[in-house]
Amino acid sequence: MVSKTKIAVIGAGLMGHGIALTMAQAGHTVTVQDPDSSSLKSLESRVRDSLNVLGVFGDESESIIKRIKTENSLTDAVADCDALFEAAPEKLELKQSIFAEIETHAPSDAILASNTSVIQITKIMTNLKTRERALGTHWWNPPHLIPLVEVIKTKWTDDAKAKSMFDLLAGAGKTPVMVEKDVPGFIGNRLQHALWREAISLVEKGICDAESVDTVVKSCFGRRLPVLGPLENADLVGTDLTLDIHENVLFDLESRQSPSPYLEQLVAEGRLGMKSGEGFRKWTSEEAEALRKKVGSHLTKLETILD
Repeated sequence: MVSKTKIAVIGAGLMGHGIALTMAQAGHTVTVQDPDSSSLKSLESRVRDSLNVLGVFGDESESIIKRIKTENSLTDAVADCDALFEAAPEKLELKQSIFAEIETHAPSDAILASNTSVIQITKIMTNLKTRERALGTHWWNPPHLIPLVEVIKTKWTDDAKAKSMFDLLAGAGKTPVMVEKDVPGFIGNRLQHALWREAISLVEKGICDAESVDTVVKSCFGRRLPVLGPLENADLVGTDLTLDIHENVLFDLESRQSPSPYLEQLVAEGRLGMKSGEGFRKWTSEEAEALRKKVGSHLTKLETILD
């Protein structure tokens, strides 16, 4: 992969705008395509707002924005790209149809990446003729603030193509990890939802309320996580102690293979979280907005601390 790369981003929404910003900030030229003209029109202002959150202003901000252009035509957007990130809605048939068109019009050596958190990359890329250059890149939301990008190989992905994407992301300041097998949830979501399953179960079984669950995570082991991963922690305390704990607690943890009936009940009752005013907890619009801002501020400050 050349040092300065022509990037195509398909989708100008929440994820697409953050991917475009990140790659342009790294010095690459970026073309963003979206069939929704309103998303393309608002792209510059949203990128500018995100740069402001990052503390990027003035000439630096303007130079980044100038490296991003918009395009209505998918054909034109991908015509000369070196690498492409698809960030369309999480619908399998839609993604498959987009990649069928991309494969027809993108250069034969361009790396094709789908950004998805829930759909296996193998399913998205299965109908392509050049599947060896196709892979997944799971960016986390918000993509310009969360360092991690999971690079997911399928059984067809060429190792050199995967390594080129890994290097491209690392050069853009991200923290890539290689996912060698295309399993549901990749790495991050498997870990995250294992925690969520137990968290929901604790509330469902009346062991504690939702606020207590969140308080325990934020006030205890969650504080170590930015600098101490779970397996580092196991080595820190000792694998023998870890084994002792597992022998005494794992048998009692939630292990159901289907969603919690309590979660299904919340959704059936229209208790959809902040957007409806109540989920596991009740939320006013002011509380919800304050928490969103707090998360953004925390992520920005955390980058400064960890640097």
